[in-house]
Amino acid sequence: MKNDNKISLNEIKELVTNIFLKQGCNQENASALANTITKAEEDGSSSHGLFRLPGYVASLKSGKVNGHASPKVINKTPVILKCDADNGFASTSHEVALPLLAESAKKNGISVLSITGCYHFAALWPETEFLAKNNLVGFACTAFKPSVAPAGAKEPFFGTNPISMAWPKKNDHPVVFDMATATMAKGEVMIAARDGHMLPDGVGLGENGQPSNDPKDILKGVLLPFGGYKGSAISMMVELFAAGLTGDAFSYEAQENDNNDGGPPKGGEFIMAMNPEIIAGSNWEEHCDGFFQKLSAIKGVRLPGSRRHKNRNSDQYRFINEELLIKVKSYL
Repeated sequence: MKNDNKISLNEIKELVTNIFLKQGCNQENASALANTITKAEEDGSSSHGLFRLPGYVASLKSGKVNGHASPKVINKTPVILKCDADNGFASTSHEVALPLLAESAKKNGISVLSITGCYHFAALWPETEFLAKNNLVGFACTAFKPSVAPAGAKEPFFGTNPISMAWPKKNDHPVVFDMATATMAKGEVMIAARDGHMLPDGVGLGENGQPSNDPKDILKGVLLPFGGYKGSAISMMVELFAAGLTGDAFSYEAQENDNNDGGPPKGGEFIMAMNPEIIAGSNWEEHCDGFFQKLSAIKGVRLPGSRRHKNRNSDQYRFINEELLIKVKSYL
């Protein structure tokens, strides 16, 4: 870690908040973004932490994103909520809309939220884990600009199109997964290119359309969906949920409308919350706890999210790439 600097999570949060305040955010938006970035660093998700900050700042500098966004939520029905992000980052909409989604699902058993006109540049697990901590099952997905080829193709059409699901556990961290429907998230490929790491087979095709293990070559080419046609179908599902079902942009539309400033494109997010107490019945916790115990007892099995939670419970310092930290501090 000779090229990394040790910094506390509190220092990261303060640093990021001050940067966003200087770059055009009001306190509400700066705090929401700082919470999101700090949570990513806390959980060891470096590809979605400070690594993303230059893209956030670029979007503010270009005027694409509203740093004073004031999201508004309406109830189209008792169980269908729609949030207009006011051309702001998704983090601010989450702080406004997720408590309302949770309240609706607790009362009605199930509720869905569509966020439109937002700029999503973070991990998805904060949304679903928030719901799980409210004893709800959470599901979320969002699209992006094209970087993934559908199965059988060599040209990008889908975004990395992540999905996340969180399941509550009694007196314990929820079970959470957050994954790109590409074989590897683009941010992780970018970090591998920065750090000089080669990638495993199947991540993507190089500039010449042939399989490659070089992240720099893949970034000039195209990523591949995980599991071939199966991952491709799930990536298509995300497009339909995050764009078709919200009425916002498909990945190719996001590409057409973006100013390519290095930040995220405008798009939508689909989030669903379900109340197992109503849907499954009062014994759902014990029933599912037995399932998780059986699964965890299998040699070699690690429940999704457990590594992040272990990082979260470690000390409050993180090692940040020195060049990245210098660049981040230059925004002050």
